[in-house]
Amino acid sequence: MTKNILITVGTRPEVIKLAPVVLKLRQHPDLYNVTLCNTEQQKELSNQALSFFGLTADIKLDAMVPNQTLAQAQSALISKLSPLYGHRAYDATIVQGDTMSVFCGALSSFYNKVPVFHVEAGLRSHNLQEPYPEEGIRQMTARITDLHLCPTEKSRAALQDEGITSEKIHVTGNTVVDALFCLDNSYAHSSKKFLQNTGIAFDKKIVLITAHRRENHGPRLDQIIQAIQTLSQSYPDHQFIIPVHPNPHVKDKIAYAFDNQDNVILTSPLDYPHLVCLMRHASLILTDSGGIQEEAPSFGVPVLVLRHETERIEGVEAGVSKLVGSDPNRIIAESIAVLDGKSNFSKSSQNPYGDGKAAAKIKHAMDQFFSQMRNKSAP
Repeated sequence: MTKNILITVGTRPEVIKLAPVVLKLRQHPDLYNVTLCNTEQQKELSNQALSFFGLTADIKLDAMVPNQTLAQAQSALISKLSPLYGHRAYDATIVQGDTMSVFCGALSSFYNKVPVFHVEAGLRSHNLQEPYPEEGIRQMTARITDLHLCPTEKSRAALQDEGITSEKIHVTGNTVVDALFCLDNSYAHSSKKFLQNTGIAFDKKIVLITAHRRENHGPRLDQIIQAIQTLSQSYPDHQFIIPVHPNPHVKDKIAYAFDNQDNVILTSPLDYPHLVCLMRHASLILTDSGGIQEEAPSFGVPVLVLRHETERIEGVEAGVSKLVGSDPNRIIAESIAVLDGKSNFSKSSQNPYGDGKAAAKIKHAMDQFFSQMRNKSAP
């Protein structure tokens, strides 16, 4: 019998990482009827990302208002998500990652006694303040999840250490690598042309920078900006590209700091293919983004992680990324080593986060889950 599956997204990273799952399940309409719900936690960015994959949300909640606190956002999301279960009988809810949409999607499903399937389960920093509130959301979501779909063996081990039984855990790889395979040559060409029209010169070396995480607001962002100012002045023949996050705590500081620096180019948040194009052509990436830590190894680009903790330690252990925090001296020294060709980053093109087949493995895990449920309910 066909299973009704509710897939909840809300932010651009969730869309990118769940789009391959939506597309894979919809290849099997005899098995799965997928309803895609966008909470619109990031309204413009999430809908923009959906359109790239040729998807539109079946349900849009428009749940956010400016300057919401975490508690207000949770209340708004729960109040809009919970009624969905009264309109249709769902057999499972799929969530991905560690946003407020994830937690509220999982909690609403749990309250309605519908199984929760968590994609990218088991990431842990073991520090509730780094990243905040994502680490707490991940741990709370794990307690009410029925099927844990882990990107790596380390994430499996983290869940087992927390007492979750092995039969509930499947290692699938990260769907972010699957998403990269959706890009074809036409997207690469159009993205490069778009970026050139914004003033980016691909005949110069490119340093890509993203910084937006909540724990990096305030003094840490000041330190990161200080490091970028020093580097951009030291390497005038390089272009330092910063897609600026719309959060005013980030946007205003960065705009002020780099108002008159010719080789620092500030852009609005970029479409997914445009960002991938920049990653592909970058000599170095400085980022506090989780997704970029996972994507960049596919292009062999060194990544300096602007965090004090990372739950994606596989890249550090594989030698494709380094944890540098917000210390400007460390950021500058490690960046110089890369830009001067003196770093010890791994040259391997093998991505430690997946092989591009995660969506197929997730479908297989779901098939097994429902098969086991049928067997348990059989007389």
